[in-house]
Amino acid sequence: MNYKKLLEKAKQSLPKKAVEKERFEIPAVKSHIQGNTTVISNFKQIADYLHRTPAHLLKYILRKLATPGEIKGTGSVIIRSKVPSAKINERIQEYAKEFVECKECGKHDTKLIKEDVGTTLKCLACGAQRAVHEIK
Repeated sequence: MNYKKLLEKAKQSLPKKAVEKERFEIPAVKSHIQGNTTVISNFKQIADYLHRTPAHLLKYILRKLATPGEIKGTGSVIIRSKVPSAKINERIQEYAKEFVECKECGKHDTKLIKEDVGTTLKCLACGAQRAVHEIK
């Protein structure tokens, strides 16, 4: 077999998710400021889109913003300082790059696996794995 035929055969054996090109667009934060607090109303929707728990995403954002906050029962988040939505969106993009995106294939079909020695990001599209740091 020549190279092109082997390449086509290998491409056909790849999972569909590894070959497909899709647009990954994280929903923008819907927030408003009430007094000295910032309320994010669509936080659960964003976490669900990233396939991560709201608690993990919030922990990252609060650490990066160096401010306290909490998840309310409705899935919204209260941050106890005035934070512009552009800054929150930047932190969510950073989170996605670190804890969602596969460094090998660039896909976002990943899951976090917590183990005794740490946390691993496993890509469901290409099978790659890499260690990610703990959010402290």
